[in-house]
Amino acid sequence: MELILISGLSGSGKSVALHLLEDAGYYCVDNLPVVMLTVLVGMLQEEKVRKVAVAIDARSGGGIGLLPEKLGRLSAEGVRHNFLFLHASEETLLKRYSESRRRHPLATENQTLAEAIRRESEMLAPISDLGHRIDTSGLKANALREWVRQFIEAEPGQGLTLMFQSFGFKHGIPLDADLVFDVRCLPNPHYDPELRPLTGRDRAVADFLESEPEVLRMRADIARFVTDWLPCYIRDNRNYLTVAIGCTGGQHRSVYLAETLAREFAGQARVLVRHRTLAG
Repeated sequence: MELILISGLSGSGKSVALHLLEDAGYYCVDNLPVVMLTVLVGMLQEEKVRKVAVAIDARSGGGIGLLPEKLGRLSAEGVRHNFLFLHASEETLLKRYSESRRRHPLATENQTLAEAIRRESEMLAPISDLGHRIDTSGLKANALREWVRQFIEAEPGQGLTLMFQSFGFKHGIPLDADLVFDVRCLPNPHYDPELRPLTGRDRAVADFLESEPEVLRMRADIARFVTDWLPCYIRDNRNYLTVAIGCTGGQHRSVYLAETLAREFAGQARVLVRHRTLAG
């Protein structure tokens, strides 16, 4: 059986992810109490169900703390599983609830929406690092669906996946970043009127940046750092390592460096590239 578990903050996109998995042929169960996880898996194994996706959230209450034990038991029984945790900034979640006019599942008459969001974040903190994290702040639904699709294509147990992610500091640092490199000190193509509408994926922008010695030096320094420390992260049994590279707007310098570094490391690990500003 292939099991994917989804958790995260309410309003962060769990429903979008679960619908994508359902369309991909997974047997999906929403809001399953953690105590029922091994029971459900056992029942579905008897029914010969091969692909299962389960959403678990704070409505499990104190039982959420049992999840590491349950996952350990499933691993011992030979059940392959992957864990995806979705989260977003408090500002983003407040805006989404305001626009949708939905009620937060933990909200009460004596508690504000912001307080309910913070309470849920505290409840889920113990499981937030069990697997791959995606910060959905500012992401459109189509971008999130694509990122979840990339996630399910990664085979669990096949080693570390190295993620190079570009972003713009003016939009905030991604919450899912493990390593952050600031490249705002580099020459900026934005000030060239012909390059301004382009991105770091375009050849003209790459030619501009590669003509600057500082850019090549920065690229080599980041590559050297990741090369030196990647074996340590692999020994730590991590499934994902997200290297976030930020410039001012997230359009030129960070995109170029994420793309070129991804190509450089393609032979050392499973590599993915994401561009937060371009995807948003």
